[in-house]
Amino acid sequence: MTLIDQLTRTISNDESTPRTPDSSSPAPGAIGVGMDRPQDVVEWVDELAALMEPGDIHWVDGSARERHALLQGLVASGTIQQLNPDLRPYSFLARSDASDVARIESRTFICSVEEDDAGPTNNWRDPVEMRAELSELFAGSMRGRTLYVVPFAMGPLGSPMTKYGVQVTDSPYVVVSMGTMTRMGDAALAMIARGANWVPAVHSVGAPLAPGETDVPWPCNDTKYIVHYPETREIWSFGSAYGGNAILPKKAFALRIASVIARDEGWLAEHMLLIKVTAPSGKSYHLAAAFPSACGKTNLAMLAPTIPGWTVETIGDDIAWLRIGRDGRLRAINPEAGFFGVAPGTGPDTNRTAIDTLWGNTIFTNVALREDGDVWWEGLTSTPPANLTDWQGEAWTPQSGRPAAHPNSRFTVSARQCPSISDDWEDPEGVVIDAIIFGGRRASNVPLVVEARDWDHGVFMGATIASEQTAAAEGTVGELRRDPFAMLPFTGYNMADYFAHWLDFGARLRTSARVPRVFQANWFRKGEDGSFLWPGFGENARVLQWMIERLEGTQRAVETPLGLVPTATGLNLDGLDIAEEQLSELFRIDPRALELETHDIEQFFDTFGHRLPSELYRQLELQRARLGAE
Repeated sequence: MTLIDQLTRTISNDESTPRTPDSSSPAPGAIGVGMDRPQDVVEWVDELAALMEPGDIHWVDGSARERHALLQGLVASGTIQQLNPDLRPYSFLARSDASDVARIESRTFICSVEEDDAGPTNNWRDPVEMRAELSELFAGSMRGRTLYVVPFAMGPLGSPMTKYGVQVTDSPYVVVSMGTMTRMGDAALAMIARGANWVPAVHSVGAPLAPGETDVPWPCNDTKYIVHYPETREIWSFGSAYGGNAILPKKAFALRIASVIARDEGWLAEHMLLIKVTAPSGKSYHLAAAFPSACGKTNLAMLAPTIPGWTVETIGDDIAWLRIGRDGRLRAINPEAGFFGVAPGTGPDTNRTAIDTLWGNTIFTNVALREDGDVWWEGLTSTPPANLTDWQGEAWTPQSGRPAAHPNSRFTVSARQCPSISDDWEDPEGVVIDAIIFGGRRASNVPLVVEARDWDHGVFMGATIASEQTAAAEGTVGELRRDPFAMLPFTGYNMADYFAHWLDFGARLRTSARVPRVFQANWFRKGEDGSFLWPGFGENARVLQWMIERLEGTQRAVETPLGLVPTATGLNLDGLDIAEEQLSELFRIDPRALELETHDIEQFFDTFGHRLPSELYRQLELQRARLGAE
């Protein structure tokens, strides 16, 4: 009898079953008991089992029954605890090891055959040497644990834009997280059995158990690797159970490996949110936007406009796959099925929609626990509770002098629960993209909004985006770094070739249909006193309105060295308390400061050597000429 079988024997007597399970039953015709599994997957699993020596193997079916059993097992092991069901139905809190709280970019590798194919922005290791090293690490790594075989789909089942994969893992926490973030289980395996290509993904926490050894609540290993083999489309992850390192369909597959597949197949795999914006006229537009992690992507994806008559609906908050559709127009899907959002800073005033999404059926990681059995984090309420248990399990009060929740604490929740989810979020053909937005976190130099002159200028904008370092990754918080297209940590090949791919893609769009407009946005401009000049959050709808009106041809724009900006009366400021001086500062351009920044851009470009497209140097010189003319 397997672990799942043992656990599910008690389900019928458990009163905490979910009201709204976020795992569905397998689709008709899906693989089930007695049906053949794909032979290539079986052989692959057998090879891995021989290497990692698990105590048991479980093929994940994706059912609600299975999910419940896994969650109850995680509660029993101390990995998670169930929250107060009256306050947060069927929700759980996980506390990770203090060494396992964020993406580890320094231990993330692209193992292309040729080092130059990885490029200067990726960590490269020789694939032969890395395979040898990983073989030693993975040998016996699952002793005493269960190997879970997790088939998954990225994108709606049956969509021509969907890709498939199979992950093996020894972490039930990862399995239940994948059940929220992907279309997981028998239905995905059935598509693979029918011939769909699949990406193999291998994960182990790297903490084998000796016979009789007591497990720890959050098993992991001090040695960590997240390794990608772009030529063979493989992912290997060792030592971490944190979502960004262990939920391999997410960044590892949907961006790093998918970006390579996209380059080879002629589409785009991007770190972008997707929204549907509807004007008072009833006409709707779809926008894709790239922002670095923890820079307001989820807030924008779930925007509640403050201006009458405008609505914003959510399609995706993190990843978008964009293709030229059969009608020749740019179309996009959200390949994910859930949200893996940053909790701190998310509250009723900043993102009411997210708070409403988290009513139940949610796994929280590294947030604080209230005395009443609910959760709390900085920004959830203006006044913190008097007594909490912090993310490390220690007693906490407002006088403790440390955050109660980890700055990168997370929530994992099904997209279906989002009140603002669009009715076309699972359109198998993808939604038509009317505009693309690039953004970062900049305190100076970058205006509130700028429109690119054309697609190539837009690519230059995307290639030169810089943002302040956030808590979502290793590094010094606040430090400015170049983050082109918000893809610096996620491009699975040489970023110079990635820039070239965007330029080539634009050339294809110009021959097929209307090319989307490109904009740059910056919600984070500060005044001399260090305060934000723009109120942000729901007021960002005013910027979206200007973009839409530009698409409709009803708004003029003013030429600047950086691009096109609103006229003095172009932004809808009705009801907004913002001083004329603030508005002026939001769009102020300092030619001298920007000229100095062009040297930084040039140095960044030079790191790519001869592979950088000449068009980007041309765009840089055009910008310098415009700045010099000021």
